[in-house]
Amino acid sequence: MRIVSLLPSATEILFALGAGDDVVGVTFECDYPPEARSRRIVSTSALPEGLTPAEIDAAVSERLAAGEDLYHLDRGALEGLDPDLIVTQDLCAVCAVDVSVVDDALAFLGCQAKVLTLDPQNLDQVLASIIQLGEAVGRQDTAESLVAQLRARLDTVAAAVRGRRPVRTMVLEWTEPPFAPGHWIPDMVAMAGGTPVLGVSGERSERVSWDAVAAADPELIVCAPCGYDLAASVRLAEAVVAAGVLPPTVPVWAVDANASFARPGPRLVDGVEALAAVLHPDAGLPVNQRLARQVRPGVT
Repeated sequence: MRIVSLLPSATEILFALGAGDDVVGVTFECDYPPEARSRRIVSTSALPEGLTPAEIDAAVSERLAAGEDLYHLDRGALEGLDPDLIVTQDLCAVCAVDVSVVDDALAFLGCQAKVLTLDPQNLDQVLASIIQLGEAVGRQDTAESLVAQLRARLDTVAAAVRGRRPVRTMVLEWTEPPFAPGHWIPDMVAMAGGTPVLGVSGERSERVSWDAVAAADPELIVCAPCGYDLAASVRLAEAVVAAGVLPPTVPVWAVDANASFARPGPRLVDGVEALAAVLHPDAGLPVNQRLARQVRPGVT
């Protein structure tokens, strides 16, 4: 089978299932595992490089309002790869190539590839999508084994935080302007022993105000800007702290959103484990320094 993955999360899943050798095409964002970078890139961003978060938000809003795509799909590359299966999404126009763009390209090329659309809205559905993709590539047993391992790790976290008071947690999915999280992130917070504020499981992330963040009375703030690694998240969190827009006594952490928060794949469980260690430092779970870093301690 020749597979083109238009989702970084799907690429991660395929490699985790042992189907990496079948992946022939990926997007410019597919960077994990590192081997994925050696595949042909068939999708690139339509946005210029070097924009600030505020500039990205403005550019995205402008293009969406004008009905313009945020990604360029290379039809020539797609045709040359002659795929049997294309994995895409119908979840978020900001996150990856929309399924309608793929359908139009295949119709234009006369390509008969099967299109698998992944659309997980919450953490349970993310795990279910691993099974769905495993079935599509003939690796259902491997997928079921992987999901069982991931659920066992979640059970371990649940046992570690059981009986502890939930920590009111605000996750910033974007910082300029602030966005409250949606989809699977509120589930991650709840599983880590927190109470998510200003975010609803299964719903889209939502633009909010800094006044709303303060009024939600969080006990801990996590900076997890979609598309940013830990180092970049730390810089954005530091900028927000310096701007004085956050409640002054609340501790602030930054996390690697790219690795374990924004992409609906197996590494979300790494994110749950990292959150649990941050929310409940006395629970015996070590803080993963590759995924989470404190930017500002709490002030009592």
